[in-house]
Amino acid sequence: MTGPAEEVRCMLMRGGTSKGAYFLAGDLPAEPAARDDLLLRIMGSPDPRQIDGLGGAHPLTSKVAVVTPSTDPAADVDYLFLQVGVDEPEVSDRQNCGNLLAGVGPFAVERGLVAPGGEETAVRIHMVNTGDLATATFPTPGGRVDYTGDAEISGVPGAAAAVVIEFPPGSGPLLPTGHIRDTVAGIEVTCVDNGMPTVLVPAESLKVTGYEGPKELEEDAELTARVQELRLAAGELMGLGDVSTTTVPKVSLLAPPRHGGAVTTRTFIPVRCHTSIGVLGAASVAAGLRIEGSVGAPLAAPPADGDRLRVEHPTGFTDIESSLTTGPDGLPRARRTAVVRTARKIFDGTVFPRPAVPPLPAPSASEPPSGGPR
Repeated sequence: MTGPAEEVRCMLMRGGTSKGAYFLAGDLPAEPAARDDLLLRIMGSPDPRQIDGLGGAHPLTSKVAVVTPSTDPAADVDYLFLQVGVDEPEVSDRQNCGNLLAGVGPFAVERGLVAPGGEETAVRIHMVNTGDLATATFPTPGGRVDYTGDAEISGVPGAAAAVVIEFPPGSGPLLPTGHIRDTVAGIEVTCVDNGMPTVLVPAESLKVTGYEGPKELEEDAELTARVQELRLAAGELMGLGDVSTTTVPKVSLLAPPRHGGAVTTRTFIPVRCHTSIGVLGAASVAAGLRIEGSVGAPLAAPPADGDRLRVEHPTGFTDIESSLTTGPDGLPRARRTAVVRTARKIFDGTVFPRPAVPPLPAPSASEPPSGGPR
């Protein structure tokens, strides 16, 4: 006989160009191992199709946001991002997600963690993964979140209400290695962290144009091996340690723009090529282009004035407002970063996880191990 089915309150939302399951922390187990086991069963992992869960068979649609009231006086809510593996039983908290971030403010209002503030509501968010802060502002006419609007973002069909996300300068260095350029695995790169550890690489240095489609790049075994080699070595240089089991740092290939933007990008997560680009990854690319002497600066065509940079990606573009200043050490630091995203509530209700698999009973002392002599 089996016990009663588990039930977990859940809201499925599109945030930016990703999709994920949003939970209140109190609706999940407090112990991380138990929580991660439950999330794997909710998302249907490990399985390349995630056929028995909410996941969409791609890293961009196998994400989780865990939200709780913040104890930080500078924030209203805490947001923990968890990347759930698709065909591997892995749940990682070693990166942030700026796309799901777009849904955190609306979710906080929907769940009553933050009171609506009039025609618009601003929610201050502490991003637990990195310790950074962000403020998301979105429409709440009549005290309810309004997801309808005319803001369009590449990679998402139709239009929705704008969610304006502003990031104050982070406490960590913009250049984690302390250098504008580093030679990694024989290739000159710039390692940037403006909310997302990112390795900027001229596409031509990896013998590609940077204009190929994601599928073509993913199927290039020599390229993906080089990307992984670069990523592992850069992770050590950036102080991230052994990154072989994580999706950070991102590797973003750069090429001159083709459609009026500042630069063309192809970003790997970690060896799957993003069909667009993450918000925080785009913020790091934009900051990297602003650094004089970086590997991206000679490839870029930034506007003559203003802070806004258009980062081209496989399905369109992302506009980032980015400006830098100089720190006491003489190195560049982020001054301002902001982005317009959209989010939409898809469903709100109860999810029923796949049942847990009970552990196999241990063999008795009189019974030889499986496969042994009988």
